[in-house]
Amino acid sequence: EAILSCKHKFSKGMSLRIEWKKIQSQGVSFVYYSGEFTGDLRGRAEMLNTGILIRNVTRKDSGTYRCEISAKSEEGQRLGEATITLTVLVAPSIPVCEVPSSAMTGTVVELSCKETEGSPPSEYQWYKNGVALLEKTGTGSARAANITYTMNKKSGTLLFNTVSKNDTGEYFCEASNGIGLSQKCSVKRMQVDDLNVSGIIAAVVFVALVMALCGLGVFYAQKKGYFTS
Repeated sequence: EAILSCKHKFSKGMSLRIEWKKIQSQGVSFVYYSGEFTGDLRGRAEMLNTGILIRNVTRKDSGTYRCEISAKSEEGQRLGEATITLTVLVAPSIPVCEVPSSAMTGTVVELSCKETEGSPPSEYQWYKNGVALLEKTGTGSARAANITYTMNKKSGTLLFNTVSKNDTGEYFCEASNGIGLSQKCSVKRMQVDDLNVSGIIAAVVFVALVMALCGLGVFYAQKKGYFTS
């Protein structure tokens, strides 16, 4: 539950008009108007005097709310308002990790990790063979480790500009935002191998030989008159 409090100092004898609005990037919408709730709060909110009690809050309830109270008196119409920011904290969900199963040495390889439920947004930590990878800060132990990758904890990417065989291993990512337990994706193995140049040359030679034999066969068939109608 969440309580949005809105207190006033108008006298009890005044006729009050109470409205609640939610301020969003796309505009202002009514939350409580003409004595009833509207939108997502219908059926799960109630008035506490001039404040609001919201049950079963969700991430969608996060935002800025404005309480507006107008009162009629002998002196005329009087208006007061208050703005309240509601932040709903949500633990992270299990992140989705994308790790290539194989890669060639010297190529650019990017691993990604993302979850969308956490509030505030999660930060991400990559692990290789169960050991947390260091950030490339340029100082201290990270600098001494001669790191060949860039880990972005905000976006969840792990980038190898020139991947090597030493980068072969089992990788997983952990998402955390300080709310509840951190969450991990399943372990995935990335195998990095050298480019098999001799194999490629052998394959090219074999294909060229087959094409040459086919060409000779066609030439022989034409010479023998097998293609004449």
